[in-house]
Amino acid sequence: MSKFEEFAALHVPGDPIVLYNIWDPGSAVAVAAAGAKALATGSHPVGDASGYGDAHNVPLEHVFDNARRIMAAVDLPLSVDFEGAYSTGPAEGAGNVARLAETGAVGCNFEDQVVGGEGIHPLDRQVERIRAIREAVGDQFFINARTDLLIKNDTHDDALFDQVIERGKAFADAGASGFFVPRIADPRHIERVVREVPLPLNAIAFPGAPPKSEWIAAGIARISHGPFPHRALMKQLEEAARAAIN
Repeated sequence: MSKFEEFAALHVPGDPIVLYNIWDPGSAVAVAAAGAKALATGSHPVGDASGYGDAHNVPLEHVFDNARRIMAAVDLPLSVDFEGAYSTGPAEGAGNVARLAETGAVGCNFEDQVVGGEGIHPLDRQVERIRAIREAVGDQFFINARTDLLIKNDTHDDALFDQVIERGKAFADAGASGFFVPRIADPRHIERVVREVPLPLNAIAFPGAPPKSEWIAAGIARISHGPFPHRALMKQLEEAARAAIN
């Protein structure tokens, strides 16, 4: 089984892969030692740890080199948070994801918000972007298509989830491998998305989120941890430094 197949097979509704997000080879080694079955970077921790910041501020060459160094340190499938593929146009984004695939990464997150701008891309435009990426990277690369509708809207009602589901179905038709909905929390909403969108659903654990057991029962297939591991570790470092200095 290839690493692509191994990674895809870990996305099981009700038995999710847990990705405790990393940012460099050192964090990858630590998370692998904890028993991780796969690894995933988070764009925010990579940006914070490198000093560049989030939202396409980390240079592309650093993103690619960081992925290579992580894979040299740990023999696990790696997915990279690639934000909006450093582009707004389909062709340029597809070319950037193809370069990411050349590092050996098995997949990436690809989001629909306008990184560095306002709002989210129109659905037809985002579908065009996903199709271009799929054509560029072939059948096995795991495109975890993300919608930021819940991030951009404070009211998470049924009408908003109609739009979420519309996007999920369209992303699936365009060739996405998974569906990532940050800020999804209510098991009722999770059950609906799982039922109506033919892609494994990814949620992000966050402070105050329902217990993972409820998400698992609702059919989640992937649980990410985003920036929170890095933030918690930096807080511990600050406290240890304060105790040592004062």
